[in-house]
Amino acid sequence: MALWFVLALMTMTAVFAVLWPLSRTRSATSGSDVAVYRDQLEEVERDRVAGLIAAPEAEAARVEVARRLIAAADTPEAKLNPSLRRRRMTAVAAIGIFPLAALALYLALGSPLQPGSPVSARATIPLQQQSIESMIAQVEAHLEKNPEDGRGWEVLAPAYLRTGRYDDAVKAVRNAIRILGSTPSREADLGEALTAAANGIVTAEAKAALERGATDAGQEKAQYFLGLAAEQDGKSSEAISIWRRQLERAGPDAPWRPLLVQSLSRLDPKAVPPGPTLDDIAAAQSLSAEQRNEMIAGMVGRLAARLKDDATDFDGWLRLIRAYMVLGDRDKARATIVNARSAFPGDSEKRQRIDNLARSLGLDG
Repeated sequence: MALWFVLALMTMTAVFAVLWPLSRTRSATSGSDVAVYRDQLEEVERDRVAGLIAAPEAEAARVEVARRLIAAADTPEAKLNPSLRRRRMTAVAAIGIFPLAALALYLALGSPLQPGSPVSARATIPLQQQSIESMIAQVEAHLEKNPEDGRGWEVLAPAYLRTGRYDDAVKAVRNAIRILGSTPSREADLGEALTAAANGIVTAEAKAALERGATDAGQEKAQYFLGLAAEQDGKSSEAISIWRRQLERAGPDAPWRPLLVQSLSRLDPKAVPPGPTLDDIAAAQSLSAEQRNEMIAGMVGRLAARLKDDATDFDGWLRLIRAYMVLGDRDKARATIVNARSAFPGDSEKRQRIDNLARSLGLDG
């Protein structure tokens, strides 16, 4: 209600400001004209009394001056002032048409029923509840004043990706690399942004950036997109090999594991190593740390029992080693490495992969 009162007061003030100069009109026939005619009548009378003019001439002059005086006094102002009609039309528009038009426009485009939100209340809203668009706008405003803030560009890039502004994401990552320098992580981000901007196609430029990002063994993002590039090039076996190696490095609750399983299933369902299903992984995310460890321990026990019956499951041995490390049981992980090597005495390639995994986990020697 207070808002409407303030708006009405502002409207009245604006209308008054328009009408005030319009109300200060001046007749086209000045009051001095009437005074002149009256002076002429008095002068004719003085000349007659003084004998300067004869009575008939004085009467004729008095009639003529009186006629002019009456005409000047009785002529309507509207006829003598052509602009008065336009001023009156402007006043009518200011009083009625403009306020009504503004009200109709506000009701159509505004939010008259939207409750107010004081600044103090907005300041207490947690950051995670603010819309990503507002945060993007804040960072963009900051970068307009500080275009060489590489950290700002680096923060903005994933936000652009999340909102589908892929070209802007590419620009943001390029600026971050230009200002802060190239790192495997930033190169992987550039490859991802270029792929998204190309509607999911890993272009030659994106692949080059991903290869630079893959120099860091921890860049799972770069490895995944390189597998996607191999798939798009028709090299399904290479893609399967890349993604299977990623699964070997991934723990049971690794966040990227479901994507790898899904991608492998798309190429060859048999290429997916046995292990927890996507439903199992999703269920594990909702468990506490203790419950998750119990769930992992159960799956590990079942996997260890199965490997006793079938020691030829190479991927199973690798997953079992990783699982023991997740549980923090380094002794069992080392024992499993020994057993895995013993299961493939004549296969140097598999024994080498087991040794590589042991080194990556800090279990070599």
